[in-house]
Amino acid sequence: MTSELDIFVGNTTLIDEDVYRLWLDGYSVNDAVALRVRSGILEQTGATTGVLQSDTMDHYRTFHMLERLLHAPPKLLHQLIFQIPPSRQALLIERYYTFDEAFVREVLGKKLSKGTKKDLDDISTKTGITLKSCRRQFDNFKRVFKVVEEMRGSLVDNIQQHFLLSDRLARDYAAIVFFANNRFETGKKKLQYLSFGDFAFCAELMIQNWTLGAVGEAPTDPDSQMDDMDVDLDKEFLQDLKELKVLVADKDLLDLHKSLVCTALRGKLGVFSEMETNFKNLSRGLVNVAAKLTHNKDVRDLFVDLVEKFVEPCRSDHWPLSDVRLFLNQYSASVHSLDGFRHQALWDRYMGTLRGCLLRLYHD
Repeated sequence: MTSELDIFVGNTTLIDEDVYRLWLDGYSVNDAVALRVRSGILEQTGATTGVLQSDTMDHYRTFHMLERLLHAPPKLLHQLIFQIPPSRQALLIERYYTFDEAFVREVLGKKLSKGTKKDLDDISTKTGITLKSCRRQFDNFKRVFKVVEEMRGSLVDNIQQHFLLSDRLARDYAAIVFFANNRFETGKKKLQYLSFGDFAFCAELMIQNWTLGAVGEAPTDPDSQMDDMDVDLDKEFLQDLKELKVLVADKDLLDLHKSLVCTALRGKLGVFSEMETNFKNLSRGLVNVAAKLTHNKDVRDLFVDLVEKFVEPCRSDHWPLSDVRLFLNQYSASVHSLDGFRHQALWDRYMGTLRGCLLRLYHD
């Protein structure tokens, strides 16, 4: 008796998205098999547990071999060993560099060093994310940081060019790089209500307005090593911010500023009396934050200061977000009517970004 057997031979590397997700999440082969069994795959396919085990192991071996290429995504595109369609290559890269919100909140703003890596055990326990996945995500952050930290040009563009990430994911990595470089404090208890998205939004505003790259300034010395124009804050700009202190140090200017804001908002603000009473304290808080940004520690504490000096006082007086927006818009614009003030462009560069950040940080 003869048996017929149909055989199909191909060289396209098969990628099972569900198994890839389990591998990325740090599950062992046995744990992955157990989870696949629980999903009902044996009933759906008629396969045995042994076949499922072999299939999972085969996929894991493929992913391990691909991982070294995923560390430098352009290599994945140009290699000839694995025949993977472009759409599948993009999926592999994007998912490899995708991170968990809970994890990034634990490391955002920290130095991407061995010291932080030692904390991954605790982070894994706290977040419920496997240690293996924590290590992958941390190593990805560190790898991207090392590649782009001293490059000229747009931080987002550099990340996209070297890691082939989507625009949204590249922007998220730009925020992570920017926060790691400037060491912004994000872990204090009073900041725990803020999401990674809140910080990433503020990072994008600061990159666009407060860095050397934001104003198109380039080093005059062609041999200068100052290449990381989108990563470092513009130190000359931070020094100039001291000039804004006149807005609260000069009593006449402070009184006039208050008068202009109150006149414009009378009858429009639900918390008008609270605003009128606290105007000077709020203004001193916002201006003093600017004046202190010449010191590294105060740069690191920027978000702590914004919450303490503005968000918490307004929240304690039950300001709705709509009133916060009205106040900040008028507070910023009224400075242009102060005849004795000579730093309008500096003020706009500072408050344009700060206004956007404060509205994002304010959860009424």
